Amino acid sequence: MRSLLAGLSLALGLATHAAGAEPDLGRMTGGEVAALARAMPKGGELHNHIGGAVFAETLLAWAVEDGACVDIRALAIIGPCTPTADLRKASEVAGDDGLRSSLVDSLSVRKPGFRDRSGHDQFFSAFSRNGMTAARAGDAMALVMDGLARQNTWYLEAMVTPMGLRARLLGGSAPWTGDPAATRSALASGVAALVPLAIKETDLMEARAREVLKCGAADARPGCGVTVRYLAQASRTGTVSQAFAQLQLGVALIAADPRWVGLQLVAPEDNPAALANYAAHMQAVDYLTEHGRRAPAALHAGELTLAYATPDHLRHHVADAVRIAGARRIGHGVDIADETGAEALAGEMAGAGVLVEVNLSSNAAILGVSGREHPYAWLRARGVPTSLSTDDAGILRIDLSGEYARAAAEGATYGDLKRSARNALAFSFLAGAGLWRDPGIYRRPEKACAGQIGRDAPRPGACADLVNHSDKAHEQWRHEALIRSFEGG
Repeated sequence: MRSLLAGLSLALGLATHAAGAEPDLGRMTGGEVAALARAMPKGGELHNHIGGAVFAETLLAWAVEDGACVDIRALAIIGPCTPTADLRKASEVAGDDGLRSSLVDSLSVRKPGFRDRSGHDQFFSAFSRNGMTAARAGDAMALVMDGLARQNTWYLEAMVTPMGLRARLLGGSAPWTGDPAATRSALASGVAALVPLAIKETDLMEARAREVLKCGAADARPGCGVTVRYLAQASRTGTVSQAFAQLQLGVALIAADPRWVGLQLVAPEDNPAALANYAAHMQAVDYLTEHGRRAPAALHAGELTLAYATPDHLRHHVADAVRIAGARRIGHGVDIADETGAEALAGEMAGAGVLVEVNLSSNAAILGVSGREHPYAWLRARGVPTSLSTDDAGILRIDLSGEYARAAAEGATYGDLKRSARNALAFSFLAGAGLWRDPGIYRRPEKACAGQIGRDAPRPGACADLVNHSDKAHEQWRHEALIRSFEGG
């Protein structure tokens, strides 16, 4: 891999980097940028919903294997059924070019205006039609891991909903009264009972992923080398107590299982329940995580425009996620420049190291925000840490490399892309200290590792101890070696 990447870097003009100059992406052709973005080490993927990561063609293939059906009127994959005029075997649909193409349109955003739906409505409704089941979670994980590995990206924080239905049902047993302490107490025994079940669920998912990837075998696939951690999703579209139960389970899992590292609030931010309960959700996250001290949160916030919410909601969602809930990362943050006191908020986030997970294609498809309208450049100019990610790659029909190439097309420099990759590890929720004393800037390595960054292995001593005993430093060390190789060092 080293010679391949070095050869590619030289072919694309990256040899100039050795002399202190960055490659000028603006002078490259689209093909050159695409090739660079694919081969470039991208650190990690921090915003990836496994439930939306699988392409429609693969979902249909799984439906065929599972003996499932397709509702050809709704263009939705459903479980096994007795075929009727409207319910066809998935195998029949797979063999019908017209039906297969229409199903792919239904499960993705590839056809604008499909069935007169906006990109927003098409995207969010696709989840209910894609037929993803818990039994296929391991298969989906394997696909995501292998896809990242083939893009020279070796860390993933996967968003998964542990024991989703059971946690929501549990939440229904303790109606929200506005008292988080009382709600946590009422749910405590039920949440404790779900923790071992969630751990077993995680074990089964990972075992299936390893089986698919053939990990440990001579023909193991590259995805086996990807390090995976999990963010516990909680849905914001139900009742407050349902979201509270899912968040409480997430905090308990983080305490019990090191594979679970953070929380997320997901689902459409403009959903009526999500808007009505936004303040309560921030209060719940703040209370359950002790303002981020007990467990870190990366919250979807600011995934709004005036097309989907009134001005009052665009004024404060990101600010509340940061200041009230104590979020350490913000997912999307598209409306941040429209918030009250936006410049002060950006300064606060830059100073505190609150990263924004930037999803360019997602924001374009769902919200119609792209190019100069997107706050990505505005955030970078104000020193707010950012990292590129995919959101729901299968529904959007994208990959992480394409997001890096898109960022370059919209004005990002090679230095911006390199910083995005480093940020994905520095602002991850991996355990342990990092290699850098100035995450987001990357000029001051930890003293123990000064002069060693980029080596294949640290010298014995304090630096080796840091790398060997810190998950974060270990992944950063791997990444820096890859970057140095890629740049021809």
